[in-house]
Amino acid sequence: MEPWLIIVLIVVALALVIVCSIIAFNLGVSHRKRTAESLFGSAEEEAKKIVSDAIKSAEAKKKETLLEAKDEIHRLRSEADKDMRERRSEVQRQERRILQKEESLDRKLENLEKKDEVLNSKVREVEVKLTEADEIKKRQFEMLERISSFTTEQAKEYLLKNLEDELVHEKALKIMEIEQQTREESEKKARELISQAIQRCAADHVAEATVSVVALPNEEMKGRIIGREGRNIRTLETLTGVDIIIDDTPEAITLSCFDPVRREIARIALERLISDGRIHPARIEEMVEKARREVDATIKAEGERAVLETGVHGMHPELVKLLGRLRYRTSYGQNVLKHSLEVAYLSGIMAAELGLDPALAKRAGLLHDIGKALDHEMEGSHIEIGVEVAKRYKECEAVVHAIHAHHGDVEAKTVIACLVQAADAISAARPGARRENLENYIKRLEKLEEIASSFDGVERSYAIQAGREIRVIIKPEAVGDDKMVLVAREIVKRIENDLDYPGQIKVHLIRESRAIEYAK
Repeated sequence: MEPWLIIVLIVVALALVIVCSIIAFNLGVSHRKRTAESLFGSAEEEAKKIVSDAIKSAEAKKKETLLEAKDEIHRLRSEADKDMRERRSEVQRQERRILQKEESLDRKLENLEKKDEVLNSKVREVEVKLTEADEIKKRQFEMLERISSFTTEQAKEYLLKNLEDELVHEKALKIMEIEQQTREESEKKARELISQAIQRCAADHVAEATVSVVALPNEEMKGRIIGREGRNIRTLETLTGVDIIIDDTPEAITLSCFDPVRREIARIALERLISDGRIHPARIEEMVEKARREVDATIKAEGERAVLETGVHGMHPELVKLLGRLRYRTSYGQNVLKHSLEVAYLSGIMAAELGLDPALAKRAGLLHDIGKALDHEMEGSHIEIGVEVAKRYKECEAVVHAIHAHHGDVEAKTVIACLVQAADAISAARPGARRENLENYIKRLEKLEEIASSFDGVERSYAIQAGREIRVIIKPEAVGDDKMVLVAREIVKRIENDLDYPGQIKVHLIRESRAIEYAK
């Protein structure tokens, strides 16, 4: 076939295809148009149908709502009518009741008026009878006055006087009977309370001595304690204020001092020096200082133990320390701390039996002699010092008053104060608790030390040799060697004027100057 023919055929075929495509496209467009028009028409009809249905439904709902509203209005009207009928009936019932009450009141008023008339008539009758009785009574009194020769007033006075005399006599007899019974019962009850308290609190009492004995391992130790030219024993006596007696007693040394604290410090220091074996002045100073610290710790521990044993809580720490100092204080041969514990126990027992506060009674009994821990250092009696100390450390008024009144310096105004007085007397009255001579001896030595310590430039002072010597430590920076003679003379004059003592007293002043340096 010819090429041109093929090309022609191809062109014709392409033209046919194009024509067919155009025709098919037009047919599709017209079909879609018809379909869309039909769909649009059905949608409009559907919308119209929906709108008409909605209108019909709204009309029906409106009619239904109107019917319901009419029903509700009818119901409310019916209820209102019913309520009004009920209220009307209630009002009618109330009106009937009020009418009935008015009728009843009218009847009662009529009855009262009748009773009033009856009572008025009876009152008139009673008045007439009273008038007649008064006339009869008057005639009787006149007759009695003629018979007794007494007027009415005289007869009344006579009867009252007789009655008063009888009452006074009976009253006096009754008062005497009650007083006697009360006295017998109170004495019996007091004896029971005191005997019970004494039985329940059987405290120990110890007769304190003014000497302590230190055992030695051998006789050679006496020479070591004395030291070369007596320097060791002089150092120990100077530092402690204790008189060390070394005699023929085998393997023993006696420490003599009226102050138990100083004696205890010397005993501990000497025992440690003996056990250590190194005895020289420097070592003695070290041991004395350690012993002093140990005694201070013991004082604190003793105070705490006393507080715990008695169950007294909330006490100031300084008061606890002062209580511990009483461990080394004696009064007429009686240990003051043990005495205070005994008084606290007795006061607590008696307070509990009487229904009072036993804790407060124990507190007052424990602190009643607290001034004795400071009476060496302050002016005044131990009662005044105790009151001042108790007030300083915020003790309650009841405790302060009990301290002030326990020896009768002021009148006891509380039962607690009376109990402390009784407990103090019971404790002091135990056999062997009081010895006058020892107390006077100790007071004389304390007064001797007080006189020496009152001068300017005196660091401390110690009465030794049973009061026949006083050793005075002078501050080297305050008093020179020349002035020491004058100070010694003044102390001697003061002792001669203020003290009564047997024999003579040696006043020994010690002044020491030290220069200490350390080689590094």
